[in-house]
Amino acid sequence: MKNKSFIQWCGLLGFVSFFSYALAVVFAPRAYPNYLWMQRAVSDLSAADAPSFVLWTRLAGLYGITGITCLMMACVAIRGKLNKPLRLGIYLFTAMFWVSVAGYAAFPLSQSGGQGNTPQDIMHLVVTGIVVVLSIVSLVLIMVGSFRKKYKASLGVCAAVALFLMCVGAVGTGVAPDELFGVFQRFSNLIAVNGFLVVLGMYLFFGKLEGEVC
Repeated sequence: MKNKSFIQWCGLLGFVSFFSYALAVVFAPRAYPNYLWMQRAVSDLSAADAPSFVLWTRLAGLYGITGITCLMMACVAIRGKLNKPLRLGIYLFTAMFWVSVAGYAAFPLSQSGGQGNTPQDIMHLVVTGIVVVLSIVSLVLIMVGSFRKKYKASLGVCAAVALFLMCVGAVGTGVAPDELFGVFQRFSNLIAVNGFLVVLGMYLFFGKLEGEVC
């Protein structure tokens, strides 16, 4: 523990980011009368007109800055290390997180439960599309790089689980009853993406994002 570098300690910020976001997801509905979390999207809580907007902003205040710091330090740690697909995958995952934090802050839903009818809502959907594509591509690349010659295979397994949960969330929101929409939506944004952020943070903390190029 005493020999850990500053960069490695930044890996713990992945936990802080996840905890901040989870607090907002769990407790912000208390400021939103009649909000049924099993049916409603998380983004409804942070919509510009949502009664929970202020509480969400406070609870999720550490989410973006700590998550970005953790991932940027991971990018520094892997510079010139690992294999190309794995390194590129982590870079793209970091880019995805940047787009998510900056994009949703700039373009929150204009109205809770909005259907994308305003320019702001349309941009919110565009950001979502970019985040989804970057998430999928980055996780696939991490899997490819991790499983190459069984190189850091455990990270590949975690990426595969995250990708599977994203698919479960996407399929579930499309085919499940409306009463369960919110449940499946949380598979993607809370468990899959932010859960994998914690995994990368732990790899960084324990010095596992190292190795020769192969």
